[in-house]
Amino acid sequence: MLQCSLFVLTLLCISVKDITGSWEEWWTYDGISGPGFWGLINPQWSMCNKGRRQSPVNVEPEKLLFDPWLRDIQFDKHKVSGILQNTGQSLVFRVDKDSKHQVNISGGPLSYRYQFEEIYFHYGLEDHRGSEHQIDHHTFPGEIQLYGFNKELYHNMSEAQHKSQGVVGISLMVQIGEPINKDLRLITSAFNNVRFRGSSFPIKHLPLSSLLPDTQQYLTYEGSTTHPGCWETAVWIIFNKPIYISKQEMYAIRRLMQGSQISPKAPLGNNARPVQPLHHRTVRTNINFNRQGVPVSSNCPDMYRNMHYTATQWPREHSMRYRSAEDMSMLQPN
Repeated sequence: MLQCSLFVLTLLCISVKDITGSWEEWWTYDGISGPGFWGLINPQWSMCNKGRRQSPVNVEPEKLLFDPWLRDIQFDKHKVSGILQNTGQSLVFRVDKDSKHQVNISGGPLSYRYQFEEIYFHYGLEDHRGSEHQIDHHTFPGEIQLYGFNKELYHNMSEAQHKSQGVVGISLMVQIGEPINKDLRLITSAFNNVRFRGSSFPIKHLPLSSLLPDTQQYLTYEGSTTHPGCWETAVWIIFNKPIYISKQEMYAIRRLMQGSQISPKAPLGNNARPVQPLHHRTVRTNINFNRQGVPVSSNCPDMYRNMHYTATQWPREHSMRYRSAEDMSMLQPN
């Protein structure tokens, strides 16, 4: 009887250890382990269900607030190396932490320097869906998110993601078409090497700053990481211009699978968390419509006149529209 009890106790300890060590493997983007249940899977992820500054969000153009004090975004020009991995939930690039030169992100709405850490790839299995953030309820085929941590206040991402102003999220909307980002091919050419869960592939000398669209126009708001545990410590910057990949590259990423080669399960795509309520948060922008020759109503929110955040309606002529591939801008006044 004693031996039996010890055997059961040993099994119980092993099971608890397995559960504790596998939180990262339990969550998905659908079903009973999907976004609506993330906060129930792990008590440390409770913000996923209870938070009021969650991401992603739908950006409503008529409620954007022009902020004349927003600066240009600064990226170090260093190249980075790291590992591209299929986690079973997403495709993730993580930088080598022992690299001699790290990429710092500063400027814009940021009060500190942030050190680049990782890239998450969100995409759909069809062209009409894929991005997490939306613009006037428009969804892009994909979204690439660059994360960095506040290196001036914290030691690493694990510490920073729990702390105030700990994380920056840079959102790059992905469109299919021309001109294709040539430097992004260092990653897209490796898609076939990470087709199954747990597979990884080294990426060398990635010029991170070259992945960014050719613009300094952006939107910004305070939110959370879009994956568990949804920590509300992120400053989000959404560039006002997509980057482009080819149909062949999109086909390749859509072939990635959630499972192993033995048990592939479902395709990895459609890995986007639904948009979350703004709860009276303000989305600011450095796009100055006054200077672009568009007549502005006296009701248009403008921090030149209003030193506090407001949410008044813009006239319809100030709504943003999606432009052609030649234009490339996501948001422009009519």
